[in-house]
Amino acid sequence: MTVQKPVLLTGASGNLGRMLARELAAQGYRLRLTDITPFPDAVPEGATFTRADLNDGLSIVQLAEGCGAILHFGGCAVDMPFETVIGPNIRGLYHIYEAARREGARVLFASSNHSIGFHERPQGNEARLDATCEFRPDSFYGLSKAYGELMGRLYWDKHGVENLNVRIGSSFPEAVNQRMLSTWLSYGDLARLCAKFLDAPKVGHAVVWGASNNPATYWGADHRDRIGWQPEDSAEIYRDAVGHKTSGNPVIERYQGGDYTGNGYSRAAPSPRDPFALDE
Repeated sequence: MTVQKPVLLTGASGNLGRMLARELAAQGYRLRLTDITPFPDAVPEGATFTRADLNDGLSIVQLAEGCGAILHFGGCAVDMPFETVIGPNIRGLYHIYEAARREGARVLFASSNHSIGFHERPQGNEARLDATCEFRPDSFYGLSKAYGELMGRLYWDKHGVENLNVRIGSSFPEAVNQRMLSTWLSYGDLARLCAKFLDAPKVGHAVVWGASNNPATYWGADHRDRIGWQPEDSAEIYRDAVGHKTSGNPVIERYQGGDYTGNGYSRAAPSPRDPFALDE
């Protein structure tokens, strides 16, 4: 571990935040935990917890004071209406980056595959998406994640704030359906990714696909070499149990974003692969 300054972890009361608080504290990182809801577990040794709203810029600035890095897992974590998403995921992210700029801290942004969810799933030997692919958000949630990555781009270009955008696939204790054979990210691989980010000498502005070492992955080249991260786990151990479990919905099964693509879907026919083409 090379990071000596405290690390601010937002969204600490969520499933991923609780796991990261436990794992990173055990490795000796000094954590400042925050969330809008109470922390449901015993606060790990060497960590503190403060309830705060991402909409409250002053609170975020105060929490980030003296920190060397911010692990930003806070905000709406699922598909929700625009008016719900806009506060924590749009305004709140601005407060995170302003705090990082003031402190000279780097940011790990928990982005999502839903920022590119309307890309079609690759078939056969078709090329996998690389990290420079176009955004094709599948929901207001996914749109907020695309915004978050662009916020990181702005703050790197304009202020030199280093940031890593992790496009998380499906981070759960285990894979539960066929899609997750491609998108699953184990808790262990996520915790190791965060630790590598904290210890990396230089990050710049980077994007990493947040998935374990899954042979069926939808995703290809990214910037993981910058932090020296390689996933160790694989969803293949779940293939026999979940390989047959699909939604049965042709829209959901067509696109990488899964369920979110089908929520409120009203097109009569699928949109073309070329995002600027006329309907096929």
